[in-house]
Amino acid sequence: MGNKRTKLPLIQGGMGVGVSLSGLAGAVAKEGGVGIISTAQIGFREPDFETNPKEANLRALVKELKKARSLAVSFDGTCEGLLGFNIMVATRDYEDYVRAAAKAGADVIISGAGLPTDLPAYVDGTASMIAPIVSSEKAARIILKMWDRHYNRTADFLVIENAHAGGHLGFSNETLDRLYEDHFDSEYDREIQKIIACTKSYGEKYNIHIPVIVAGGIQSADQVQHMMNLGADGIQAATPFVTTEECDAALPFKQAYVNARPEDIEIIKSPVGMPARAIHNKFLEKLRLEKEPITKCYRCLEKCSPKTAPYCITQALIRAVEGDTENGLIFCGDNAGTITEITSVAEVIRTLFP
Repeated sequence: MGNKRTKLPLIQGGMGVGVSLSGLAGAVAKEGGVGIISTAQIGFREPDFETNPKEANLRALVKELKKARSLAVSFDGTCEGLLGFNIMVATRDYEDYVRAAAKAGADVIISGAGLPTDLPAYVDGTASMIAPIVSSEKAARIILKMWDRHYNRTADFLVIENAHAGGHLGFSNETLDRLYEDHFDSEYDREIQKIIACTKSYGEKYNIHIPVIVAGGIQSADQVQHMMNLGADGIQAATPFVTTEECDAALPFKQAYVNARPEDIEIIKSPVGMPARAIHNKFLEKLRLEKEPITKCYRCLEKCSPKTAPYCITQALIRAVEGDTENGLIFCGDNAGTITEITSVAEVIRTLFP
């Protein structure tokens, strides 16, 4: 990727709050992939998180990357993978988080949940590679055009996230309603190829190859090969890594994935108005009847207002990742309902790249 190479064409997707921290990311990097830490409320275990969430997050960001690096090193002192962060554009004080990640020495910074139009400015002068997450050729063209025009540079790589992905989704509800119709995926395959062609044109301008990584619902070697046949350079997977021993979430959180059936996976509306994918539970049932009172704002997302939000997404995600899966929010990809056991990072990778 970019000017750095990994043993495997694999990125482990960033999952907040607290699902992909140093434990998971370090294990993936040790195996030769790209381990990604989510900065979303990354400092929720810091002692001052309740009073100073931003300061706690920025401090934890540095700590988690350092821990991940120590875990990623093999016995011979080398690491065949890379480490970095997923930082949502929708994050309040987004610029501060990106600058902190780059300063800490992140190999890569991946940004979605909005258009990271000014991302190049925030990593200028550092060695961090940057990549936008896009779901359409239009979004890819807008970002690459702006980076070219305003910063005289292009992406180090690009991630395409399709409608099978977990958490917040870059698709309309109308599109998501069509997800399981015949030909939906084959139609989106053509969109992937358009994005690859667009990316290639900017690579040619800068005389480099810009790797394109495809994400969303990928859990088998056949799916990996299909994406490669479309022209992708690699894949990103997240949900299959949740049910690994190395994942940073509590055991009940992982078990919720194992217990989930395909019919338990649903599309919800997040407090910021975006569609998102989650596992059905009592928490989501209660929200259909009434809002959950918000007693404190943790200032996580730019467009979230405690006055209008139906619940605090920070508190809901923390409850779930710490093990209270009936009263928390459990984001997932649409393949969560097919997972039947807790395995290991190495086993997941062997399934994807036998």
